[in-house]
Amino acid sequence: MNDTIQQKILAALLLVLRQLAKALLNAGISYREFSEISKTAFVDIATKNYGLRGRPTNISRVAVMTGLTRKEVRRIRDRSAAGDETIIEKHTPMSHILHRWYTDEDFLDELGQPQVLEFSGGERSFSALVRKHGGDIPAGAMRTELKRINAVEEASDGSLRALKRNVSGLNVQDRLITGLASVIYPAALTLAHNTSSDANSTWVQRTAATRFVRKSDIGRLRRISSDRLIELTESIDDLFVAYETLYEEDSTYESTRAVGIGVFYFEEDKEESDVFT
Repeated sequence: MNDTIQQKILAALLLVLRQLAKALLNAGISYREFSEISKTAFVDIATKNYGLRGRPTNISRVAVMTGLTRKEVRRIRDRSAAGDETIIEKHTPMSHILHRWYTDEDFLDELGQPQVLEFSGGERSFSALVRKHGGDIPAGAMRTELKRINAVEEASDGSLRALKRNVSGLNVQDRLITGLASVIYPAALTLAHNTSSDANSTWVQRTAATRFVRKSDIGRLRRISSDRLIELTESIDDLFVAYETLYEEDSTYESTRAVGIGVFYFEEDKEESDVFT
């Protein structure tokens, strides 16, 4: 690939990844977890889509295509074959500290619940917890991050109370899951189709934008845009429902496919995912 074109692609990808990184960090997902699941995606696609004579791509070719070692490719394929491709080891510092706060008897009360901890001083303080289980991470930084994701509560006297056993189950994570599954994923389906060398036709992928709206008009413009987008998606949804019911009385089986719009059109093969079923 031409170096200039590749640099432009990577620059565009960086724009996307910066915002995705922001969303993931807001939900307590670290780079380590993102890296692991990214490897899984690359190995999975390289294995399934680039084999010869209908067979899966061999480990050596997958390693060449992805830049991973053969050992790493084999590990990921073995895990996927066992059905564990989305089971990612959670060794992020925040997760580990919360886990230990709930399980290390040095930091539990007489009922086996996590103690309310003073920030510093003594062997039963938050600083002691972080020192024991957080490696070289400063206790102050850990406190800031756990407060940011609403996993701990700080009292007026500076003591800390654990609110959650781990960093999952937060409202922001629910929004992230929905956004990834129902917005980013279908947009990626369209992008993958439109950049495929064997695509017979491209699917619609459109945006409307301007850089010249006064700040004082943003609130009103946001409300109008939201109303119109809701009207648009509801009218398209009515169209989809009409097609869903068009052949209700027809007993002849015909395979189906998920279709939809963002402000883009996409299609999803049944075997790809069950997000829309």
